[in-house]
Amino acid sequence: METLNRQGTANTPKVILDKANGIFEISGRSLPEDAPAFYGPVVDWIKSYAVDSNDTTNFTFKLEYFNTGSSKMILDILTALQKVAGTRVFWCFHDDEEDMEEAGQEFAELVNIPFQFEVY
Repeated sequence: METLNRQGTANTPKVILDKANGIFEISGRSLPEDAPAFYGPVVDWIKSYAVDSNDTTNFTFKLEYFNTGSSKMILDILTALQKVAGTRVFWCFHDDEEDMEEAGQEFAELVNIPFQFEVY
């Protein structure tokens, strides 16, 4: 399966989806003008990956900030991840970012995936 690797910009997060090396991460700021266009390939990749996934999948979200459009797409990503057996989400946030911690807790309540919260 081909790796999806996008470098982050001021408005879009870094995305690494690498089955061979077991790296699944979205990090940085997420303010794309067209969130569905940006995240659509990510959701599609996860759906393809679900057909033949690794035994365990540790998916890391390390977002500094995201807008409303990104929030909807993050939920779509998490919904797709529910179909990947052995998935655990690592929701990482700065210790002074209560909003990001709360956002992760809200997502955790909406999907049936184990969440682990980590301060960095």
